[in-house]
Amino acid sequence: MFEIEYIFREEDLIHFNEVQLQQNDEVLNNIRKNRLVFPGALVIIGIFYYLYYGDMMTAAYISSIAILWALLSPKIMLLDMRRQIMKNYTEKEKADMFGRYTLKIEPDHLLEISPSGKHKMPWNELIRVEQEDEHYVYIFISLNTALVIPAKTVKKGKLKEFAEQVQSMIDRKS
Repeated sequence: MFEIEYIFREEDLIHFNEVQLQQNDEVLNNIRKNRLVFPGALVIIGIFYYLYYGDMMTAAYISSIAILWALLSPKIMLLDMRRQIMKNYTEKEKADMFGRYTLKIEPDHLLEISPSGKHKMPWNELIRVEQEDEHYVYIFISLNTALVIPAKTVKKGKLKEFAEQVQSMIDRKS
């Protein structure tokens, strides 16, 4: 049977959640609004100061703040999201989540051996396999939950072949 062994880290969890958030239309709309509406209002105020008062320096300061806001606010929002993601987990949950994982393909299920113990996942309960570039493979357990396999930390097995075999088992059993 196919088997893969890898290490799941905090940065892998954060990366998966960021990818999920970046595919969420509501989050993308909030980032766009934050990036455009407030700086746009500041630019209008800057233009008003320049045209009405003739104050070029104040208009330049306000416009500079608008440009900085437009450039930096998405990065600040991502940092805040990362902090919020990790805040959702207790120390015990983190200890059970991070560490060495072994996944084995068996005829009736996918066997996961993780820091929290052994888990059998029947093939008909798994949704799909996605490969992001050559850095990550996601085995989706539900619409927003997945086993995240980082290519960097694979210790045993071939990730691409394993992912293809898992997808074929999901297709065959569903």
